[in-house]
Amino acid sequence: MRSLNLSRTPSLLTTLFRNFQPIQLALLTLWFVVMTCVPIAIWTIGEQTIPYTMLAGTLAQAAVVIAILINVWGWQRTWLTFAGVAVMGWLAEVIGTVTGLPFGRYEYTDLLWPQIAHVPLLVPVAWFILLPSCWRIAEMILGDDAKNWQRAALAAASMVAWDLLLDPQMVNWGFWIWQDVSAFSWFGIPFLNFFGWFVVAFLMGLVLRPKSLASTGWSLWLVFAITWFLETFGLLFFWGLTGPAVGGGLVMGALMIGSFRAYAGEKHV
Repeated sequence: MRSLNLSRTPSLLTTLFRNFQPIQLALLTLWFVVMTCVPIAIWTIGEQTIPYTMLAGTLAQAAVVIAILINVWGWQRTWLTFAGVAVMGWLAEVIGTVTGLPFGRYEYTDLLWPQIAHVPLLVPVAWFILLPSCWRIAEMILGDDAKNWQRAALAAASMVAWDLLLDPQMVNWGFWIWQDVSAFSWFGIPFLNFFGWFVVAFLMGLVLRPKSLASTGWSLWLVFAITWFLETFGLLFFWGLTGPAVGGGLVMGALMIGSFRAYAGEKHV
């Protein structure tokens, strides 16, 4: 990879954003603005705004991802993929809350709504907002010759990296409650949860067999990078979760940097 310097910054930014169409860029901006308003709403109005701002932020991010995928996959495959992820995610959560597998024993509170079978409908959407970016991260690192199961496994590991940041934040806000957590845990989150995340995300990749996302360029990578920034910065400076911010930020950041270097090494930057 060629060395980066200030003189190349405009060119780098142009390269990173060149695959965005105007509507996609507008949705990306809206998502970022909504997420930056989360702490502002808490400071000015109160914590009762958290479910509403998180609902808006999740839907805004989903809109960005859908707009990107429609451009490369078309409407039909995009919506079938969204439906597949949502249904599989909802089923996994229903099984998880009833049996304690594959995530461990937990239950959702009433803060997230509406719910079906005690699972908030926002949660299956949340499975979708980063999974395509993780598929893209796996593509960038493994290259075009990788088998589907290899891409699915690396994408699943990338989803786990995100949850190292996400789960402590959501528990801190009271969206769900873990039961029977041992002293050996990830800041109050059982390690079984991350195994469950890997299994579910891996199965999604195997079953849905996503088509190549190479023509998205850097767009889905940027969704991953912005998510990393928002989560790490928020946990570190706003929510007082230093441990998850440092640990999860390093793991997710390593995947972000590794994919950047791999893709840039192919002269895409």
